[in-house]
Amino acid sequence: MKYVTMSRALSAIFAAFLLSVRGLHATDAPEVEADTDEADKLAKQLANPISSLISVPFQANEDFGYGPSHNGYKFTLNIQPVIPISLTKDWNLILRTIFPIVSQHDLFYVENVPKSLHIIQNRSQDGLSDTTQSFFFSPKAPGPFGLIWGIGPALLYPTGTHPLLGTGTFSIGPTVVVLKQMCGLTAGALMNQLWSVATEEDRKSVSQMFLQPFVAYTTSTHTTFTLNTEATANWNNTPGDAKWTIPIIFQVSQVLKIGKQPISIQIGGKYYADTPRYGPDWGVRFNFTLLYPTARP
Repeated sequence: MKYVTMSRALSAIFAAFLLSVRGLHATDAPEVEADTDEADKLAKQLANPISSLISVPFQANEDFGYGPSHNGYKFTLNIQPVIPISLTKDWNLILRTIFPIVSQHDLFYVENVPKSLHIIQNRSQDGLSDTTQSFFFSPKAPGPFGLIWGIGPALLYPTGTHPLLGTGTFSIGPTVVVLKQMCGLTAGALMNQLWSVATEEDRKSVSQMFLQPFVAYTTSTHTTFTLNTEATANWNNTPGDAKWTIPIIFQVSQVLKIGKQPISIQIGGKYYADTPRYGPDWGVRFNFTLLYPTARP
């Protein structure tokens, strides 16, 4: 119960923070209006996963309906900096890293287990999960038909601090992103496929695909509406269990400033169209992103 209270408190604090930021935005309205072109450019760059923009998102996710009891929940704070590096006059290297900090409760808890079975159930796990790092080699100029693309390796590091928070494997595979931007519309897809190359003792190997098709529309007021899915396929799931986890996610984000610091705030909801057994039913997302448009890749 205390973990549920903590989770709700974190969500309330985050919501209050978003409201306070909105108030700051209203105070700084003249300055924001003076920087309309910059804000419009930032909003469109944020919709592009491999844009030449340094950003540091703090993405808070809370998902509900986990476990045999369907009362479990999982809170994940993804710290995911994006750093573009200029390699030549024609090519960029976009480095994307995801550090997930997790607090989960009752994902594996079975209710009404007889005491005679002497089953010890660890109801809560807190700590760091596995780290994912992607390297996108991307041309600076759009390709044929205005397509923006990047390709490179993705790596999964076994940084989980608890056996139930990580895979216990070092995995590697390809990653690719393709998108097109036209006026305020952005549409594309990002994917990677990971295979384990080094596995800890008593842990299972990994064969996992991530697929993220997305479409986003940015308005003249620098508000972006995004519809996407962040589907994951675990090819090694046992027969009879679903291999796919498919959340349908709708998000709304706004670019604004705190003083001279450009930021983006985002709120969204998730509905899980398909999950393996004991997967989540629904979730919410809050995102706060620091932007550094003056930095040159």
